[in-house]
Amino acid sequence: MKQKPNLSFWKLWNLSFGFFGVQIAYALQSANISRIFATLGADPHSLSYFWILPPLMGILVQPIVGTLSDKTWTRFGRRIPYLFVGAAAAVLVMCLLPNAGSLGLAVGAAMTFGLVALMFLDTSINMAMQPFKMLVGDMVNEEQKAKAYSIQSFLCNAGSIVGFIFPFFFTWIGIKNYAEKGVVPDSVIWSFYIGAAILILCVLYTTSKVKEWNPEEYKEYNPVSEENETKADWFTLLKNAPSTFWTVGLVQFFSWAAMLYMWNYTTGAIAETVWDTTDASSPAFQEAGNWVGILFAVQAVGSVLWALVLPQFQNTKVAYSLSLVLGAIGFCMVPFIHNQYLQFLPFLLIGCGWAAMLAMPFTFVTNALQGYGHMGAYLGLFNGTICIPQIVAALLGGVILSLVGSHQSTMMIVAGVLFLIASLCVVIIKRK
Repeated sequence: MKQKPNLSFWKLWNLSFGFFGVQIAYALQSANISRIFATLGADPHSLSYFWILPPLMGILVQPIVGTLSDKTWTRFGRRIPYLFVGAAAAVLVMCLLPNAGSLGLAVGAAMTFGLVALMFLDTSINMAMQPFKMLVGDMVNEEQKAKAYSIQSFLCNAGSIVGFIFPFFFTWIGIKNYAEKGVVPDSVIWSFYIGAAILILCVLYTTSKVKEWNPEEYKEYNPVSEENETKADWFTLLKNAPSTFWTVGLVQFFSWAAMLYMWNYTTGAIAETVWDTTDASSPAFQEAGNWVGILFAVQAVGSVLWALVLPQFQNTKVAYSLSLVLGAIGFCMVPFIHNQYLQFLPFLLIGCGWAAMLAMPFTFVTNALQGYGHMGAYLGLFNGTICIPQIVAALLGGVILSLVGSHQSTMMIVAGVLFLIASLCVVIIKRK
């Protein structure tokens, strides 16, 4: 078996560049879904239920894409066909979703339309996102894998920043940020339109620059025989998965539950804490929604900066755990800061935890999976450690919100506690 060659920086960059566009779409969804459905008329106690769809589609789509792409060999590549189809579908749905309130539908029908559009958006984003992780697993050697995922993390955060600030930017240049009751503002609609255009351009760039190995070349660089590659089903793969798969998954459970609550409740929390309003139809609430995009962009900047620090740690487990502790402190600060600019500090700290969540788990797991085969299927299944906690958190969100006094700002403290538990679970991870 040949050793996978070292790739130049630009080859590693091209391998993941399309992720920049995909992440713009994901950031627009993350920062605006609660805002969109609150604008359409959803009750705060029901908001978390709308967040069941993104992880649910992820846990269904990503293992399927991983498994099918393991067995797909075309003239366009092994993973890239799924990437391109997912991106094309995402572009279409991004042009439909923010118009849910502009079609003259009743409130219930508008929310149903929005839910269906959200389901297809989640499906397509997940289909486009997973191949990037698998391309790194397929084509990058162990020595460069951490660097490759760090580049992917940088592009992810850069795309997030762009997606997060779009509504604020379009409002700043004069596009209307307020609409009649039940209608999504033009600033949000145009953010989705421009995001869709950037997404397809970035994916076209990656598909034109990356040439995947053909079956013969793949076998030369990967140690698993064709017999092993074709026999196992998902249950067998999970049964034989290395212990690292499960221990990292436990950390993922608490981390991603916390992030679900951040995405779900930050708009309401900032509206309560900084703008002193809970009225989703008010201009103040829409202004808070724009500012949440800025805060999420600050979080992404913090993540980029902390990602530069993480490689300096000799012990990756210490780096992972410390990052989550810093994120926990940030979450717990949010309800106590009433100045919109001082809110930058907690979101910078949350960015530290986010940086570790993006880079560390896949480094641990892909290293542990060497020699197991079925890399795409395993990474698709590992996505369950991202999706399942979000589904559980979404189902429990309304109940927990009631228990903490129906204050969305208090849900930030809940997220902080979950991050702290995740940091303690890092101890049990065994590194390969």
